[in-house]
Amino acid sequence: MNRFHPSTSALSRRGFLQQLGGGVGLGAAALAGLMGGNPARAAAGNSPGGQLPLHRPRVRRIIQLFMNGGASQMDLFDHKPGLFKNAGEPFNPGGGKRVEAPTSEPGRILRPPFEFRQHGQSGRWVSSVMPHLAGCVDDLAFLMAMESRTHVHGPGSYLMNTGFLLPGFPSLGAWVGYALGSECDNLPAFVVLPDARGLPYNQRGNFTAGFLPVSHQGTLLNAGAATPIADLRAPASARFITPESDRAGLDLLGRINRRHLEESDGDTRLDARIRAYELAARMQLSAPEALALEGESEPTRQLYGLGDPVTADFGRRCLLARRLVERGVRFVQVWSGAGGPTGNWDNHANIAKELPPMCAATDRPVAALLRDLKARGLMEDTLVLWNTEFGRMPFSQGSEGRDHNGGTFVGWMAGAGVRPGVAHGESDEWSWKTARDAVTPHDFHATVLHLLGLDHEALTFRHQGADRRLTDVHGHVIHEVLA
Repeated sequence: MNRFHPSTSALSRRGFLQQLGGGVGLGAAALAGLMGGNPARAAAGNSPGGQLPLHRPRVRRIIQLFMNGGASQMDLFDHKPGLFKNAGEPFNPGGGKRVEAPTSEPGRILRPPFEFRQHGQSGRWVSSVMPHLAGCVDDLAFLMAMESRTHVHGPGSYLMNTGFLLPGFPSLGAWVGYALGSECDNLPAFVVLPDARGLPYNQRGNFTAGFLPVSHQGTLLNAGAATPIADLRAPASARFITPESDRAGLDLLGRINRRHLEESDGDTRLDARIRAYELAARMQLSAPEALALEGESEPTRQLYGLGDPVTADFGRRCLLARRLVERGVRFVQVWSGAGGPTGNWDNHANIAKELPPMCAATDRPVAALLRDLKARGLMEDTLVLWNTEFGRMPFSQGSEGRDHNGGTFVGWMAGAGVRPGVAHGESDEWSWKTARDAVTPHDFHATVLHLLGLDHEALTFRHQGADRRLTDVHGHVIHEVLA
């Protein structure tokens, strides 16, 4: 039985619009939401939001930090003495194994250019380019042997975000919003905070709703822009738009949508538009307060590094992520690095020069987020994830860079339901391939859904004759990292 099938809805879009009644219009519906009702939530006719999870959830909300480009595991968290000892020698893993690189000829063993030290009671090895995060290792659960089925950015990013190598499938945040709905009337369930330099590889495909109802796609907030939410309000030059004319326009739009609904009742895009207009009306009141970082204390602003040009952008978005989950947003995704050959974690040319700026921009804000959530008691029901699409090779590309490597990479999680200070899995002696307890993106997704109280095998959506799910036909929960 498909217990999450959209047909379980208690109220259809047609019924919702009929209840609005002739002439009431979308403006009145939005006004009802502002006055305390929530027609948008009631109108979630193609979402199982509101159904109870399958077991007791440990997590209510998630902040995912995504390092776009393939963060180098052996230069950050996966300490391998052999890379230091045998630097400059030809790479030979033994056993006649074929050695290839996706975009270059395999070079010689490349020594990590940074010092490693053990930290915390757990004795976790961390590179010197992550000094702030090193102080938090006893709160983290490391996945030391993640593996991908691809060495290519686009498919790799899709796999980590949607569970599939190809485009068109719903993202993790969309599935979470679809399954659990929103905790907040006046803000989206799924918010995306992209790097100020641009969107990542795959652009918006990483946070799409795919074949789920369109209303579950990620809402982009450009945190550093003068207007973080595009078109939320009329431009200042449009003085002819008044509250009265705005309401009249919404009423007219409601009548047009009802007429359209009579002709195409099965189009979820219409439902998404209706809900988007209503949410936008409510956000005109709620979003400015949520985005107002000037309301934070000076010590908090300093903690996140808002006064430092190096950390200001990522720190602002980490602080905004905390404010959003604090106000009921279910899933916030914060990106580091835009798509393209530079300005991200895709360090082909020179690890020693390209990796430190990415770490410097993110290390302090990430540690600040962890400490801030903990101090406010939010870690009791919030999950923080640190991910990338794949890792790097132990041998050089050119002379000082590293090529893509899906064979092994590192991620971590912290917060509600997570066993702190543990490390699960292990790569081989070179950090070239996984050696023990490999974790796939499907395993990772299954574990995240489990913490939310959801069974990854039961969370399905009927699409083109198949019961689709985030984990496809794979995945198991990683109980070893759960408290």
